[in-house]
Amino acid sequence: MTPQSEAELAEIIAGASGPLCIQGGGTRGLAIDGEGLSTRGLTGVELYEPGALTLVVRAGTPVAEVEALLAAENQRLAFEPMDHRGLLGTGGEPTIGGVIAAGVSGPRRIQAGSARDHLLGVRFADGAGQIVKNGGRVMKNVTGYDLVKLMCGAHGTLGVLSEVSLKVLPVAEASATVAIEGADLGAAVAAMSAALGSPYDVTGAAYDPEKQTAFIRVEGFADSAAYRCRRLVSELAGFGSPRIEDESAALWRGIRDAAAFQGRAGDIWRISVKPSDAVALAPRLQAEALQFDWGGGLIWALLPAGTDLRPRINVPGHAALVRAGAGTRARLGVFQPQPGPLAALSAGLRRQFDPKGILNPGLMG
Repeated sequence: MTPQSEAELAEIIAGASGPLCIQGGGTRGLAIDGEGLSTRGLTGVELYEPGALTLVVRAGTPVAEVEALLAAENQRLAFEPMDHRGLLGTGGEPTIGGVIAAGVSGPRRIQAGSARDHLLGVRFADGAGQIVKNGGRVMKNVTGYDLVKLMCGAHGTLGVLSEVSLKVLPVAEASATVAIEGADLGAAVAAMSAALGSPYDVTGAAYDPEKQTAFIRVEGFADSAAYRCRRLVSELAGFGSPRIEDESAALWRGIRDAAAFQGRAGDIWRISVKPSDAVALAPRLQAEALQFDWGGGLIWALLPAGTDLRPRINVPGHAALVRAGAGTRARLGVFQPQPGPLAALSAGLRRQFDPKGILNPGLMG
């Protein structure tokens, strides 16, 4: 089912008697028992005010269309959403609603914030088929449920997005990257922490253990970015052999999309921890390959198919199973099991917003 209007979306949900598999562009490869319900028919821009850095767009609008619209005004989605297709081997077209529903954020999260931080307002149909609106076109304080924040990362379990309002930002004039070669993980995390704690406004900090190279990105006016890169080269010399990368746009797209794991057999896990815990945790994972982002706080891990990674994590954090066979996903679950009190709170929210239990049931517990 692909409704062409918000009213039709609400009608479908209100009349549903069984589970619905909610999808945007189908790029995440969700396999949930139930009738498919896609938001791809809900497309188009409702409002774009470049001077106010505000965009209101229907949820099924392709991300590529949104980015092209913004680029024409020299603006962008600052949270740098990942494209999962290469990693998951899926087709389809990523939609802006799917990005928000999954809370997808890329390397610039450490400086610009996450998708949730750029979401101003939402419209959605809840599990009873009622249209709900929350937020607006400017940042403001709220009382009661902050549904804008709840819907971002809920993966369609609380409602089906029909429209989102976003804060957008100007494109930086220049981007430059310092590569620190010959760094082991300990040195890389220390270098990234030093860079992130510096006054140089770092917008990316990642580490490739196969190349033994850490990457530090700065953006802004050309002269400023060049100066900050030179300062970083000087100040990070004790962690390896720093140099300035000439071309880095493709490098950061690869980091954003976990390109190092694309086409490789095995399961893919996404682990979030404190950067300071990454060094001790990495060998415990016994992974075939690793990649680090967000200064070491985000770890991508490739493991043999069917491996349960979670018992190996002995530090605070959580691990999501991003790519695996249907049997492994059913056995291990996609998301980290929640502690009892948090699980009870989450279940209560789902009962309130989806009383029939039909929206992506079982996906998040």
